Amino acid sequence: MDPVLTARVFTPEASARLNTLCTVLDPRPLHGWDTAQAVALLPRAEVLVTGWGAPPLGPEVLDRAKALKLIAQSAGSVKRLLTDPSLFARGIAVTTAADANAVPVAEFTLAAVLLANKQVFRFRELYRQDRSRRWTDALAASPIGNFGRTVGIVGASRIGRLVVERLRNFDLDVLIHDPFLGPDDPVLATARQADLTELLSRSDVVSLHAPLLDDTRGIIGAQELAKMADGATLINTARGALVDQNALIAELATGRLSAVLDVTFPEVPDTASPLYDLPNVFLTPHAAGAMGLEQGRLGNLVVGEVARHCANTPLRHALTAEVYARSA
Repeated sequence: MDPVLTARVFTPEASARLNTLCTVLDPRPLHGWDTAQAVALLPRAEVLVTGWGAPPLGPEVLDRAKALKLIAQSAGSVKRLLTDPSLFARGIAVTTAADANAVPVAEFTLAAVLLANKQVFRFRELYRQDRSRRWTDALAASPIGNFGRTVGIVGASRIGRLVVERLRNFDLDVLIHDPFLGPDDPVLATARQADLTELLSRSDVVSLHAPLLDDTRGIIGAQELAKMADGATLINTARGALVDQNALIAELATGRLSAVLDVTFPEVPDTASPLYDLPNVFLTPHAAGAMGLEQGRLGNLVVGEVARHCANTPLRHALTAEVYARSA
């Protein structure tokens, strides 16, 4: 892993616990699989703790890691790291900190939903422009707020499910769309299943939580945006490429919709992009996931999984081949 990117993942307490569980061959992170350090250590390693900045772990590397039994990824996404799904056939267990990373994303999304329904972002713009209460008083008298509004969740992912769970405490109707949802899925106790067209047309806020796969790339295009209700808000904390960016900018430029965008495509918009300046866009730099102190939650999860592996007890956050195929 990149020690600069992961400086807060393993706290001194987490690192100390890891050292009591197993022998740490070298406290210095590997920076590549072909360095002298990696060549010496890989054949001996039973557990690889990986994280942001780790290079792809392909079959040629796995061939050299003869003793490897567990890959513990202290981040959410695994596809850039684990490029060869055959590792599951090798009997190598995989666990990730995706559940830990999902918590701050769900918290960010919940805050965005509540603020969007309350029209807080619009209040701020009007107040800043008018510098009186004339325009904001008029908005306050309109049908805004978090009573009886409808929120649409696209993707019953771990984050999508956490968002639904947190919305349970509010007077909101929740719709959810995911082609893999079965009729007995527990999430349907809180959210009603809907097709994408119904969800888009009925929701006051639409929040995206689908993985970026070949069949989800561009899932929200011009036609889908046109189906959203006037005044609705699109929230994207998942992946920017789920949305046709040109279509999104064109729709937002009309002022008909608003957006809370933590991700875009490209990841950093061009400096001339209207997304920076449109008053109905709240743009953040991929800040919803674990940052700062929140990163410690990732390290604690991984150390807990290593402890279970060492004790020969089941992993709580194991990644299966089936889930890997549908993961980002």
